[in-house]
This record gives sequence, C-alpha cells and structure tokens, in this order.
Amino acid sequence: MRAALWLIILFALAAAGAWLAGNNQGTVSLFLYPHRVDISLNLAFLMVLSVILLVILAQRALEAFFSLPQKAQRWRLQQKERASHAALLDAIGHFMAGRFLRARKSAEQTLNKEALLAAAGVHLEHAAALRTLAHIMAAEASHALQDKTQRQHHLDLALAQAAESQGSAGQTLLEGSLLRSARWLLDDRDAAASLAQIKALPPAAGRRMVTMRLQLKAARLSGQPAQALETATLLAKHKAFSSAAAESLVSRLVLELISHTHDAETLQRTWLRLTPAQRLMPEVASQAVLRWLQLAGDPQTARSWLQDLWALVQSSNRPWSSDQLLGVVQALDACLPGVDAPDALVWLSRLESAQQAQPRAAHLQYLAGMLCLRHRLWGKAQGLLTQATKNLESPALKRKAWMGLAELAEQRQDAFEAAVAWKQAAQCAAH
Repeated sequence: MRAALWLIILFALAAAGAWLAGNNQGTVSLFLYPHRVDISLNLAFLMVLSVILLVILAQRALEAFFSLPQKAQRWRLQQKERASHAALLDAIGHFMAGRFLRARKSAEQTLNKEALLAAAGVHLEHAAALRTLAHIMAAEASHALQDKTQRQHHLDLALAQAAESQGSAGQTLLEGSLLRSARWLLDDRDAAASLAQIKALPPAAGRRMVTMRLQLKAARLSGQPAQALETATLLAKHKAFSSAAAESLVSRLVLELISHTHDAETLQRTWLRLTPAQRLMPEVASQAVLRWLQLAGDPQTARSWLQDLWALVQSSNRPWSSDQLLGVVQALDACLPGVDAPDALVWLSRLESAQQAQPRAAHLQYLAGMLCLRHRLWGKAQGLLTQATKNLESPALKRKAWMGLAELAEQRQDAFEAAVAWKQAAQCAAH
C-alpha cells in the first residue's frame, strides 16, 4: 500500500512538472556587457539545480576524502576489538573441550588485546566486563590445572575489575565471581572457606538456587548438619529436588543431626524444631527415640514422640518398608511403659486392641507380648511371644522374643524350656 501511494505521488509530481514547464513562457536575460543573453526560465532553473547538485557532490567527496584516515583508524581498532572478543570465545571453547592450558592462554590474549586498545586511547563501554570474564576464564583453567597461585591471582583481578563496574552489570559480575570462588574452594575440600565466601554474598544472591546448593554441600562437608538441614528444607520447598530425593536427603540430614547431639536437652530442642512432616518419618522418629533413651531421657517423652506414628504401626496399608517398620517397632519396644508408668494402662489397652484387630500381625504380637511381660501378665505374654517367634522375620525381634520366653521359663523354674529358649535366641543372634 505504501509503495502504491509513493508511485501515485511521483506520477503526480511528474505531471505537474511537465505542465508547468510546457506552459511557462518566461525568459531570463543575462547582461554581459556588451552582450545580452536570453535563456528560458526552464533552462535557467535546470542550470541552477545542476550547480547546486554539483556543489553538494563535491562537498561530500571532499568530506569522504579527508575522513579516510579516521575510517582506517576506526577499522583497525574495530579489528582489534573483534580479535579480543574472538580470543575470549576461543578460551571458552578450549575450556569446554578440556584444553585448559590453551584456554588460559586465550584468556590472557584477551587481556593483552584489551590493554592495547586502552593504550591506543580506545575505552570500550564493556571493558570492565570483558576483563572480568577473561580473568574468570583464566582462573577456571588454572583451577582445572590445580594451579592455585594463578587461580587466586586472576580471581583477585576479576573481583577488582567487577568492583570498578557500575550498575547492575558490575553487581552481577561480582556475585558470579564470588560464586565461582566458593565452588573452587568446595572442590578443594575447604568447606569453611567456601561457606565464608557464600556469606559474603548479598542477601538476594544467597537465596538463589545455585547458592543454596553450594551451601548445602559445604555445610555437609564441614560437619554442620543443622545448617545443611535448614538449606535442604528450603531447597525442597522450592522444588529443587524430586519428592523422593528431597525426603531421602532431609531424612539423612535429620538422622545425622540427631547422631551429633550429646545431651537430652539439645535433642529435645532439635525434635521440637523439626517440621510435622519430618517427625512423621519413621526412620527419624525411631532414631530420635533410641538416641533419647541412650541419653537417659524420659521414656514417657519418647512414647509421646511415637504417638503420631501409632496409627500407621497398626495399619495394614502403611507406606513403609520392612526396615522402617522394624525401626519403629524397636523404638516402641525400647520405651514400653512399666507397671508404674502413668500411661501404662493406656498403652496396654492400645496394644491389646490393635493385636486383637490384627491377630496375625507379627509385630503387634511381639509388642503386646513384651508389654504383657513387663506388666507380669505371664500367661498372655507366653502365648503372644510364642506366636511371634513363628511369624517374625526379623532376627533381632525374634531373638528378643525368645529371650522373653526364656525369662518366662525361668520364672516358672522350668530349666529345660529356659535352656531351649536361650539356645533359640543364640541361634537368632548368630544369623
């Protein structure tokens, strides 16, 4: 449409010019003493227009001629700038290909070419960014070559160049350099220095996914399970891992944190800081209870920690593995209440109801039998533990069941039955 309009305008101008020139009877008289020259007005107009055009063309030709040295100099500087960029690209390519020595040389060539440009009086707007990236590439190659001296040298220069940059670009370069430094320190197994480098980052950079991943690795390497757990929880919240991987990682970190506690008060504070989902992890709850009892903690408190898991223990459709169920049963067995406990009757009624609801559940037979043994209900304990020894698959639980039967036989002063039970317990221990 636009081309059609331009074509119509050109035709209109041509028609108007032809009409004016054809009907123009005017003349121009030039008096050159002693002569007089008469020419038509149309010819005079064309001559003036031609002179103007010639003057303009001559002016532009002279400008182009005198600007040739400047254009040549600009072209040479542009070639040098392109060469510095090409050298940086070569450094990246060599580093990706595993040619670390060539990568460092190419990065150093980038710095040399940029220095030549600066010496020639050419100051690039992105000169600081170019120098920073070149130093980082040289430091990366030095890190791969295990040359810590050169790595630190180029890192210091990169940080200095990033600090000179203005605006958000300089801040980005500074944060990137610190993150690379933290990763290098982590590769050197220097977790403390890596954490210190991460803490030097601005708060906004510290909340990024890549930073938290580095922090998680450094915290685990430095033996700080509390900080590692906090970071892993944040990563899991931001969907940095799959659900299964996040649950496995968090459970391992909680278990590590529990194993590092050395007094009951600290363990209780740790338990209270856990999220409800973490407290429902069977391996976490069982390990916490066993550690609590090992630190001379109150068994009633341990039973309260397992209270929320009881519904899954007596359920036939629990989402647990056999090892997880074994851990919870062992934890419950370790903290079963005695006769004098305030909640003794509550747990006795609870276990008897669960066992009666599932009479073939071996773990419920075992728990009910051990609780009856503690409450001196010899007959019930005898029957339940006898059934449990036939159905239990865990050697550890079966051994304790036989030991309970041996104690019952000794209580009845039946030496033969006691000897048989002790022998069965010893055989289970051998397995």
